[in-house]
Amino acid sequence: MERCERGFTLIEVLVALAVFSLAALTLLRLEGATMTNARMLEVRAAAEIVARNRAVEVLTDPNAPVIGTASGTEMQAGRPWPWVRITRPMPDAGLVEVRVIVASPFGGEAASLTVYRRTA
Repeated sequence: MERCERGFTLIEVLVALAVFSLAALTLLRLEGATMTNARMLEVRAAAEIVARNRAVEVLTDPNAPVIGTASGTEMQAGRPWPWVRITRPMPDAGLVEVRVIVASPFGGEAASLTVYRRTA
């Protein structure tokens, strides 16, 4: 008597399930990394906008910036962004360096920008 077998054995099904599970876990991990990177890019882009806004304000102000440190907060992308502006004189008389540093909501520095401006 000959037996006709069709279908998969239990071992074959378990191996296929293990391979599928590994592929699914890899895709989930990749999705998590993609979401983290997208979030960090969003934070950096908003922080760079804040830094540029502060730099443009310094460059377009008819009055020369005051030497020293200034700080504040700017709303961007629905959240407050703390910034610090450091102004220091350069060896070339009549020129100042203005550095704007924007803090990340996750701690640390999210963006910084340095511009130079004449004092007169």
